[in-house]
Amino acid sequence: MKKILVWDLPTRIGHWLLVTAFVLAFMTGDGEKWRLVHVAAGYAVAGIVVFRMFWGVAGTRYARFTSFLFSPRAVFTYLGDLLQGKPGHWVGHNPAGSYAIYILILLGLATTASGFAVYAEIGGEWLEEAHDVLSYTMLGMVCFHVLGVVVSSLMHHENLVRSMLDGYKQGKSEEAITSSKIHWAIAPIVSAVLASLLVFIT
Repeated sequence: MKKILVWDLPTRIGHWLLVTAFVLAFMTGDGEKWRLVHVAAGYAVAGIVVFRMFWGVAGTRYARFTSFLFSPRAVFTYLGDLLQGKPGHWVGHNPAGSYAIYILILLGLATTASGFAVYAEIGGEWLEEAHDVLSYTMLGMVCFHVLGVVVSSLMHHENLVRSMLDGYKQGKSEEAITSSKIHWAIAPIVSAVLASLLVFIT
């Protein structure tokens, strides 16, 4: 196997923008001083998650949901092999990682929707508490995902963090993607960030 292009540019940009926006939103969630920053970061999270859903249909090979549709049995098999120190190698998302992606998308939608409702003073105190619970649940899922990345990197002797920066992983030549779709797709991500900045400014 050799280094091949797996993750396209929109996937990588979206991934790191989501990390940044979520961390910023989480760190500014308490108090009124940073409320507008928190709201802007929340809008950014929502925009990036919606883009990821779109890109899961229209994106390149390994960004599409169809490339990481696994049954629960496949996940348990992968985790069992992982515990035995012999996990299978996946060019794209592995079975366990795929479920983490799905859960993070759902949590991202639920957390930002509840946050918007709280900001718009829809509902009551229970909704604010639900927003907090969802935020911490999402943080827990992020930590689980990071742990999985670290373990998989060690098991496969492959730096998965770096692969999400440069787009390259180990694989066969015929498994590589091309970059033909990446340029026009950056616009929705940029639009989401600009919309968040507009909310912050106004």
